[in-house]
Amino acid sequence: MTLSTPAGSSAGLLLGLGAGPSPLDLSRELGEPGWLADDRRAGEALARDLPSEPNPLFTPYVDLRPVRFGDIGLYGAVGEPADVSSAVPEGASALLEIAGDRVVAHGVSAAAASRGVVADTFANVLRRDPELLRRVIEGGSTLPADDRFGQFARAAYQVGVLVHVPDGVELEDPIVVRWAQGEPGRGLVSRTVVSLGRDAHARVLEEQVAAHGVSAGAAQSLWMGTTEVVLGPGATLDVSGNEDFAVNTAAFVTRHATVGEGAGLTWALAVVGGAFVKTRTENDLVGRGGSVQQAEIAFGGGEQRFDLTSYTHHRAPDTTGDLLSKGIFQGSSRGFFKGLIGIERPATGTDSFLGEFSMLLAKKARSVTIPSLEIDQPDVRRASHSSSVGPIDEGQIFYLMSRGISRDLARKFIVLGFLEPVVARIPLAGAQDRLRDLLDRKWIPGQ
Repeated sequence: MTLSTPAGSSAGLLLGLGAGPSPLDLSRELGEPGWLADDRRAGEALARDLPSEPNPLFTPYVDLRPVRFGDIGLYGAVGEPADVSSAVPEGASALLEIAGDRVVAHGVSAAAASRGVVADTFANVLRRDPELLRRVIEGGSTLPADDRFGQFARAAYQVGVLVHVPDGVELEDPIVVRWAQGEPGRGLVSRTVVSLGRDAHARVLEEQVAAHGVSAGAAQSLWMGTTEVVLGPGATLDVSGNEDFAVNTAAFVTRHATVGEGAGLTWALAVVGGAFVKTRTENDLVGRGGSVQQAEIAFGGGEQRFDLTSYTHHRAPDTTGDLLSKGIFQGSSRGFFKGLIGIERPATGTDSFLGEFSMLLAKKARSVTIPSLEIDQPDVRRASHSSSVGPIDEGQIFYLMSRGISRDLARKFIVLGFLEPVVARIPLAGAQDRLRDLLDRKWIPGQ
């Protein structure tokens, strides 16, 4: 079976993007088997018909006008040179770094490799263990079927990353996946798939940083990616995400997690850079006793636009969800926090909370928070949400000033303290420090 997009036509046409290879061309260039080409085809068919926002409650708050799709051309397949760095940073189990359309670093520590841990590109996995990748992603269940951008990534990705931790393996040191992107006028589409076997444990740090040499006023670039998580029974995974693209980049991120029986997932996500960032994080709690903790922060300034959506679906008994989103907005930045907790009929004993809170530091800054519930099972322990949008608490400022701290420094302390719960969850001390430094430099005095 072949892809429906004719050879030579651009997958970018599905989103109004400029020139770029078709899914068929990419599949051929990467030497993919027929089942994976068919998987691309299925994603393409969905992306063609889906709206940009499937939830009518959230539709009024979607505005893609800041993204100049027509000015952006997609890369071809991402290559891996023979002399790619294999060094693994101290304190990490593995490192995979993609800059532009090249893999620039790829290594797994000897200890992790000896236990069967995989952190590699789809292309390399297909050469060594094709059935491993097929078991995890065939059929598309690792992505939401109603998300246009996730399905576009499924069809048009130029590079895929697979992280796999076998049954019973526990990794103390994190696996680092880093994207350095932002070349003006170019776009990268990617997939990151994380699979943990029964009773496995791992930590993953995904960093998204600006490419070198991107100057102010550069043409817009695109990064579109997925993080697809599959947790076996009893597995636990901590995922940290640190997004700091340059101001010329539009980013679209789809995260989807399938959490099995007794499994636990923690997200710690920071959104700081980029001109426009749209994310969707969806958690499917499909096994009894599964749990998810999610903490997300956004720090906007200038003309930045952040559109952050989360879904948590409780589909099994005794599942737990705790989701917290916090935003700081300076200048004339805009932030939208949209969330939904869904509790299905089988999900007795559910305990779920969704909180969305924004702090506005300037008169022109704006934020909207839209937490929501859909409950089809009244026998729950808790199902609640909370939200607020407003300025810094003047009482807190007065208290700090009464201790001899200047007003501006007091405001800064309050803001950084507001965001610290997510920063503290980043697994590498160096990455924590970089994020704290970034937040510190983003602060605009005197607002």
